[in-house]
Amino acid sequence: MSLQIKLTSLRIGEHRLLEQLHIDCPAANITTLMGPSGSGKSTLLAAVCGTLAPNVQFDGQVLLNGRQIDALPTQARRVGILFQDDLLFAHMNVLENLLFAVPRALGASARQQREQANVKASQALADAELSAFAQANPATLSGGQRARISLVRALLAEPQALLLDEPFSRLDQSLRTRFKDFVFNQCRARQIPTLLVTHDPADIADVSRVITLGRSSDA
Repeated sequence: MSLQIKLTSLRIGEHRLLEQLHIDCPAANITTLMGPSGSGKSTLLAAVCGTLAPNVQFDGQVLLNGRQIDALPTQARRVGILFQDDLLFAHMNVLENLLFAVPRALGASARQQREQANVKASQALADAELSAFAQANPATLSGGQRARISLVRALLAEPQALLLDEPFSRLDQSLRTRFKDFVFNQCRARQIPTLLVTHDPADIADVSRVITLGRSSDA
């Protein structure tokens, strides 16, 4: 698997946030995109996963496993994303949050789909050592537990690439290190090409795979 971004320009009206940028994310590697606030990092991730604001224009190509995906709707791109905030659904318990992400099994009956989804979600919780929280309200969990569940949910959707938009920035230092290791280990084990956006050098997974953007005053 691989994720490639061949950017000609990314702009709001006549203002160019980024131009002439080529990013190659191989399988099982974490590529880090660094830069100060306003340099266009998060906007680029939105272009990759298909959630750009209407006033932002992306010129270029996004290739996933050699297939161009930038013209596809968000749900068809097979690109997962993890944000600073966990974005768990407050009206669902932990297991229900995970079940929401499990893809439907083709050719299976509704009952079979429910059973298979429950098995996958329960196994994912067990792998993350969070089985005891399956029926818990997300609001009752610690920040670290919610972060791990958010990652588990993203992975259950079976993404072929993963985007990380400063997901460690709201965690305290001790928890940040543990969660960062958990995320990186999961991406490597699953052979997922991963693009991490951060402004903190401590978040870098591989110093040989770092791209640094300049400052943009209006972004």
